[in-house]
Amino acid sequence: MTSVTVSPKYQIVIPKEIRESMGIVSGQKVQIMSYQGRIEVIPLKPMKEMKGFLKGIDTTVAREEDRI
Repeated sequence: MTSVTVSPKYQIVIPKEIRESMGIVSGQKVQIMSYQGRIEVIPLKPMKEMKGFLKGIDTTVAREEDRI
């Protein structure tokens, strides 16, 4: 586990090994949120990169008889 220091402007630097493993590049947007007492940083991907990521997913849904 890597630790970082919060600057006087409340900024942090994402360590190189984490940036590389997550594919984070300069200028990329990230989402930040607090969850159960911790801070989570989620890289946002452009919609064009998402094309086809659900390929092959099973879309069948079991429905109740009284539903269409």
